[in-house]
Amino acid sequence: MKITLIRHGMTAGNREKRYIGKTDEVLCPEGIASLDGKKFLVPEILVSSPMKRCIQTAEILFPGKPYVICDDMRETDFGDFEGKNAAELSGDKHYQEWIDSGGRMQFPNGELPEDVLNRCCRGFDFITEKYSYAESIAFIVHGGTIMSVLNKYSEPHKDYYNWMTVNGSGWVCEFDGHTLIKPEKI
Repeated sequence: MKITLIRHGMTAGNREKRYIGKTDEVLCPEGIASLDGKKFLVPEILVSSPMKRCIQTAEILFPGKPYVICDDMRETDFGDFEGKNAAELSGDKHYQEWIDSGGRMQFPNGELPEDVLNRCCRGFDFITEKYSYAESIAFIVHGGTIMSVLNKYSEPHKDYYNWMTVNGSGWVCEFDGHTLIKPEKI
């Protein structure tokens, strides 16, 4: 099965390098423009996070194609960091503790990164099992979602932060039911 993981287009928060997780932003004009004309293989099954930015991206990239919403593929709840950027969080002791933990510590009043990884992978497992008959599935999701899925299933394996993906781009690979084989940047 061919799997495509695409990060949603740019939002105003992304442009300002803010932690945008549960905030349900739409794409900014630059985000819409950057998706215009991009061509991806039309999948047999199209899956989106429930967030507006992902749904909007799915509708731009695959106009008229029905999509399935997978709630478990939503972005991280960044808690007290939500809507802020590194400059605004500079000097915040909780932010520094999180940085010092290598991004493994729970976001204050938000999610534990390990829980995010488990949730996203549970969603990926559900979709790939439910649609195991499909030749191709594309997921329109978030940076954290992509990093979680590739961190768990990729071969060759790379750690979570090695899978950072810019808005409107992604990865394509074969999935054998257990492993995402040789992900290629698209």
